[in-house]
Amino acid sequence: MAPTPDGDALERRIQERGRRLLAAVEPQRLLHLTPAWWQERLFEWATRDPTFRVKLLRFVDVLPALRSAQAVADHVRQYFREGAPGPVALGSRVGGQRPFRPVLSRVVRQGVFAMADRFIAGRDAQDALPKLRALAEAGVASTLDVLGEATLSAREADGYRERYLHLLDTLAAASTAWNAPEFARTPNISVKLSALTPHFEPAAPEAVSRDIQPRLLPILRRARELGAGIYVDMEQYRYRDLVHRVFADALLEEGLEGWDGAGIVVQAYLRDALDVLEWLEDLARRTGRSFAVRLVKGAYWDEERVVARQLGHPVPVFEEKSATDWHFERCTERLLRAWPHLRPAFGTHNPRSIAQAMVRAEEAGLPPEALEFQTLYGMAEGLRRAVSALGYRTRVYVPVGELIPGMGYLVRRLLENTANESWIVHKFESADPEEVLRPPAPPAPASLPVRAAPFRNHPAAEWHLPAHREAMRQALAREWSKFGRRIGPLVGGRELPGRELAAAEPPAHPGTLLAEVSYAGPDEADEAAERARRAFPAWRDAGARRRGEILRHAADLLAARRWEFAALMVHECAKPWREADGDVVEAVDYLRYYALQAERLELGEHLDLVPGERNRTFREGRGVAAIIAPWNFPLAIMAGMTAAALAAGCCAIVKPAEESPVVARRFVDLLHEAGVPPDVVHFLPGRGEVVGEALVRHPQVDVIAFTGSAEVGLHILAVAASSPAAPAGPKRVVAEMGGKNAVIVDEDADIDEAVLGVVASAFGYAGQKCSACSRVIVVGSAAAEFRERLAGAVESLPVGLPEDPWTVVPPLISDQAKEKVEQYLRLATREGRLLARGDAPSEGRYVAPQVFEGLPPTSAVAREEIFGPVLTLFTVDRFDEALALANDAEYALTGGVFSRNPRNIALAMRDFRVGNLYINRKITGAMVGRQPFGGFRRSGLGDKAGGPDTLIPFTVPRVVTENTLRRGFAEDLLAR
Repeated sequence: MAPTPDGDALERRIQERGRRLLAAVEPQRLLHLTPAWWQERLFEWATRDPTFRVKLLRFVDVLPALRSAQAVADHVRQYFREGAPGPVALGSRVGGQRPFRPVLSRVVRQGVFAMADRFIAGRDAQDALPKLRALAEAGVASTLDVLGEATLSAREADGYRERYLHLLDTLAAASTAWNAPEFARTPNISVKLSALTPHFEPAAPEAVSRDIQPRLLPILRRARELGAGIYVDMEQYRYRDLVHRVFADALLEEGLEGWDGAGIVVQAYLRDALDVLEWLEDLARRTGRSFAVRLVKGAYWDEERVVARQLGHPVPVFEEKSATDWHFERCTERLLRAWPHLRPAFGTHNPRSIAQAMVRAEEAGLPPEALEFQTLYGMAEGLRRAVSALGYRTRVYVPVGELIPGMGYLVRRLLENTANESWIVHKFESADPEEVLRPPAPPAPASLPVRAAPFRNHPAAEWHLPAHREAMRQALAREWSKFGRRIGPLVGGRELPGRELAAAEPPAHPGTLLAEVSYAGPDEADEAAERARRAFPAWRDAGARRRGEILRHAADLLAARRWEFAALMVHECAKPWREADGDVVEAVDYLRYYALQAERLELGEHLDLVPGERNRTFREGRGVAAIIAPWNFPLAIMAGMTAAALAAGCCAIVKPAEESPVVARRFVDLLHEAGVPPDVVHFLPGRGEVVGEALVRHPQVDVIAFTGSAEVGLHILAVAASSPAAPAGPKRVVAEMGGKNAVIVDEDADIDEAVLGVVASAFGYAGQKCSACSRVIVVGSAAAEFRERLAGAVESLPVGLPEDPWTVVPPLISDQAKEKVEQYLRLATREGRLLARGDAPSEGRYVAPQVFEGLPPTSAVAREEIFGPVLTLFTVDRFDEALALANDAEYALTGGVFSRNPRNIALAMRDFRVGNLYINRKITGAMVGRQPFGGFRRSGLGDKAGGPDTLIPFTVPRVVTENTLRRGFAEDLLAR
């Protein structure tokens, strides 16, 4: 490489080249009142008014799903009748009148389709050929992208493979007749790997690669035969390493030897993009080939920041535009150093970024034909022509596809065209060169928050990180090696022999001994209750702050041992990786959150409304709490109820489900390690009808916290009500008792998101959640498409061993659970029609995921909690009918709505009466401190887990009043 000049000289050359570029950009002149002119006005209004920008983007997003003139007019009125520019608001008002609805619908559709036509070249390759030919004969290359990024089934993935193959064949056949340079007429397509599998799972890169290769390799081999090029597009950060794995595996396959037509994208907004370039150069050297690298800034900036914060993960992107531009220049230097192993292409609309790449390439000794500059179709055309005029190759990224699957792409382009920071908003011809070409600033040093938040959710595992996947694999092996140990009741820190020996078996491996469990009985329950009663006063009086220190220490210990506890639940309860890690995270959150809430409740509130007296209301621990926990969240719910009791000042007796004693015992041991006194928390494994019943009836038990079936919960309520009063008074019962939860899919719903949300809610962990979706109600014209795509998605669900990270649907918890579900399946087959059925192993406790339709709403399948991978589909004509059907249930736990209709969303918020209602997302996975969880009717007593009121049932309220009037003076007045 040629020597690099000093920084000042390099910067002067970049400035000079940038000015030449700006001078060569031809001004864009638009005729007034043309469609293009109106588009520019919309962009300007949206840029100036963030509220209108949001409305515009949301409306453009929903428009293709509106299937009638009335629906279009209705949505225009709802989105734009307030807070819109004058012409838009006027159209909204006029279009609301019935005679004008067809006209408004036609005008609006034509406007948005014209907008789409600006950024999307055609419905398919054949439709786009005239535009592609015009580009090629002007010396401009192209790369085609097939729009439609959500693949929900194997059938859809196969369809994308065929579309990519057809795209290559169409381009190869047509381009031979083009009068264009070879570079410009050589076919090139961009492939999104997520389109080639319905399960793009970062935790399972090996399985994903195996699933994708039969679809990807025919595309690559056809490209090699035709002399075409392929770019593998990059998507969200969490999928990056997955893309790299599939890309590297494909290059090593037979039939691609000596082919240099492959390319891949690198996103400069990612903080570790330089490491990616290092890895790619090493891959090129190892495989003995070169491939193209398209360096871009990145297209998912908003999403990356939001999702990272929601999950508690480090934000992977630079959060300032200038820092991304600065990093783009650092990546340019690294990419150029990797030539000829990596062939550089620069995808940017920023004149400064283009100029620096040109200058740095010249200083590195690369000829102009060694690199190319890429722009998006319909954007920065004047700048692209200016680059071409300087003798450089240019390529246009050209999307093709129908509008509905392409809507995500269109919305991202509109985001770029209406963002205040976007270079596109500031027209080239009127920009200040000093401002445009100023060297970008490096990222500012990270600053610590002035005050840490009192509570933050613990981060979920980052399964895209190899270290996290390896930690989980090692933990699974370690836990397997511990099989066969014996555990028993733990009372006062001593392990008791118990009265009955039972075998705990992994649901995925019946006949394998996980642990021998000595069951407790009434005697052990009596000793635990008496010891807890004696320990209660000291624990209560230790104060919330001291108890909180211990619980926070327990949270830290649990977080440090997350892989151990998650792996144990994979084995003991057949929880897939993500579900098991979620259990650990939720338990950590409960420990920290309840410690904080206990301090708040103990501090209380001063009610000093008049002079001469002080009034303080506060709460303290109620007494002894019996924790009767379920198996489906064997750590989270058990730990949550236990932590609530301990934080509030109660002593706790933990009675785990018979199916999950091992993880419960390990958690109790952890509490003791953290500093909870042995007599404050006890562990009693055993049968519900024996030790559970003994605890419910015991006169020293003040609080019973239960999660499980409605039948058992109602029995506990009846027994507690008829039992003699405990020391704190009548027994207080906290009961969460299940659900029969419905999701409504509105006519204008995003079908991709609705299917994904319903499938995750209904079949995650084989539907063994009280919050799971068991009924889906589809409104009107959305039914046909939703029904078809739901069926394909369910038929493609991975069913298998929980220790395999590819698995979504594991075996059921027990043989009895399987038999119960199969009884409902037989009834569903008699009363309705099977719509879809997945594949499941014939041996073991597996039940294939299934969807039924045509059932009467009165069917037991549609009304009773099944606790398995069974979903019932209903269709209705109107949204109000859907609400009525959703509410027609004995339970009221969770519910969901997928809709983009503001009026219907507001209606659901008011009238869809469940404990937890979710809009446009799955209905499982409530977060501690963010979505307090619990229902009413047959679902529970209205108490919420993970909320500010959770500890109240574990406490008694007290008020202290002090008279401060002394011999004629009031202390509070005198102190003023």
